[in-house]
Amino acid sequence: MRNPFLPVRMPVLVLLTLFSLMAQARTLQEEKQAEEQANAGTVKLATELHESVTAITVAVKDLYGRDIKGEVVITQFKPDGDGPFPILILNHGRSATNRAASPRFRFTQQARYFVKRGFAVFVPTRIGYGEKGTTPDPEESGSCNNKNYAPMADAASKEILAVLEYAKTQAYVDASRVLVVGQSVGGYSTVAVAAKNPSGLVAAINFAGGSGGNPAERPGEPCQAYKLEKMYGEFGAGVKVPMLWIYTENDQYFAPKHSQEWHAAFVKAGGKAEFKLLPPFAKDGHTLFASGSKIWEPLVSEFLEANGFTKTR
Repeated sequence: MRNPFLPVRMPVLVLLTLFSLMAQARTLQEEKQAEEQANAGTVKLATELHESVTAITVAVKDLYGRDIKGEVVITQFKPDGDGPFPILILNHGRSATNRAASPRFRFTQQARYFVKRGFAVFVPTRIGYGEKGTTPDPEESGSCNNKNYAPMADAASKEILAVLEYAKTQAYVDASRVLVVGQSVGGYSTVAVAAKNPSGLVAAINFAGGSGGNPAERPGEPCQAYKLEKMYGEFGAGVKVPMLWIYTENDQYFAPKHSQEWHAAFVKAGGKAEFKLLPPFAKDGHTLFASGSKIWEPLVSEFLEANGFTKTR
């Protein structure tokens, strides 16, 4: 009989697993603290990722056809060395309540994954978001019962393409190898960009892309979803590169019936996109890109390797 006062010896594998989980938790906490510092205006740049910040001026039109000129802030990350590295443009979504919540979008945790895979990462904070101000708002799309999602796509894609042109001027990039990625409205905008077939674009990834969602008022039901279905059909007719679309069963912005209809319209029009509908994640699957990297990273890695992005640090 074992002496109850002797310590229990834990298997080595269990200990290693615990240490791994603790290390992951520390990393996530450090990244969370960095994001909180950014929101407080005291950001400490991620020097290990060679983080830097610049801005470019872009002219677009809003929902009403008015000319708008504003600054797009660009956060940059890159691997060690001189490159050339493939370009990744990473596009943010749209808060239903506070577009100033993130003074500057960084996606540090997500950028870290892509940098490790050898990408130079460029994260735009588009006009109408962050510390540069929320007005004017070129991505306004009208009231819930009178949506027009086309001007939003035009404005956002024009800004993203301007960032891509800036990225191509950097000495450390390979302008012939471009990947565009986005989440929520950023995912919708990513599909819009892919439909314009910019030079060098190899593939694109849409995380929970859409618009018009408000989980507090209409869980899973975006405003006039059929208009988004029409937009995705139009995009599908123009996209020539392979895409990966990732959604979840419990997305509180866009229920699966909508994302499936959008994908069907995109493919029917000629677009090529692998559709992944993942099991429920947390309380709202719309947060998968932000908080579920361990789930989506293997799917993205497989897609990247299938499209020639195989280099890792």
